[in-house]
Amino acid sequence: MADKSVLVLGGGVGGVVTAVELRKKLPKQHKIVLVDREHQHVFAPSLLWLMVGMREQTQISRPLDRLQRKGIEVVHSEIERIEPESKKVTVGGKSLSADYLVVSLGADLAPEAIPGLSEAGHNFYTLKGAQGLRASLEKFDGSRVVVLTAAPAYKCPAAPYEAAMLIDSYLRRRNGSKPLSTDLYAAEPGPMRTAGMEASKGVEQLIKAKGITYHPEHQVVSVDAKARRIRFANGTEAEFDVLAYVPPHRAPKVIKESGLVDDSGWVAVDRQTMETRFPGVYALGDVTAIPLKMGKPLPKAGVFAHAQAEVVVKNIAHSITGKGNGAAFDGVGKCFIEIGDGKAGVGSGNFFAEPAPEVKLYPASWRWHMGKVLFEKLWLWKWF
Repeated sequence: MADKSVLVLGGGVGGVVTAVELRKKLPKQHKIVLVDREHQHVFAPSLLWLMVGMREQTQISRPLDRLQRKGIEVVHSEIERIEPESKKVTVGGKSLSADYLVVSLGADLAPEAIPGLSEAGHNFYTLKGAQGLRASLEKFDGSRVVVLTAAPAYKCPAAPYEAAMLIDSYLRRRNGSKPLSTDLYAAEPGPMRTAGMEASKGVEQLIKAKGITYHPEHQVVSVDAKARRIRFANGTEAEFDVLAYVPPHRAPKVIKESGLVDDSGWVAVDRQTMETRFPGVYALGDVTAIPLKMGKPLPKAGVFAHAQAEVVVKNIAHSITGKGNGAAFDGVGKCFIEIGDGKAGVGSGNFFAEPAPEVKLYPASWRWHMGKVLFEKLWLWKWF
């Protein structure tokens, strides 16, 4: 068996699972290299808890270098060039080559695409943004909170709806009877539409039951940070004291320049194997676009990145060793939906179902919340 090398780009959920599971399945003679510019892996779902004071940074992050104890080489540097034909990657001025290449670089966040957005509010999809939002909420003395999605499609589809409910619950608990209005302005026509209409209506009911005013199909065009005013494409405007937002997403520049993207602006893959049009080159997670029968793409979510990574691992291991069986991604997934006050719901189902995804939304309870707490702890313990 000739020595092989696998190069994994990205230290998020998909990249970590790929590297760790491959190391378990492949003999030591084969090399696993993970590349990421960051030194810390941040468990992104817990940023929602961090922003309302329920977590600290140290509780939700782990050093990527811990993976070296598992026999994985970790390289911290900017990825400057990807050549999928030859499976070569330029990292920090040096060229790395591999027999198999797994691209899991996620989506870049682009708040600068909306004039004034980054100056006026807090991007709670990043550690820095969630920390800034937390600081603003801790000293909040106003009455108007706005949660905003700046584009119709984004990763973690439940997150902005969870954020609105968590922020509202936090401020009502802290400020007592002081007047508070929480508004959620969404560019999309309804919550989590890619999960099907049943799940979408269920999430909307959760939002309204909390007293949060929901404004679908409001595309933001600019924000005036000084006046604390948002302007939308339909001519309406909104004022705020605190603004929490989900920015537009786009594929990383190095991915666009690699020839891996298609007309969607994301990496096209076989939806069962996650292989790109280049043999031996795989892509998974948020950097990919997998069209569904309903006309929308598969949601960008950690649960899918994890499942896709497991599939890629089995297929690469089978290709190298000839042992075991190949695997196919089935589009099944679930996510927790935090509603505040120590409760959460969960959505679970088959996103590859036709003609539309079949996802069931289970009622919120303290049990689902504790399930998410347990999942967070198990994740950080298992992979690091």
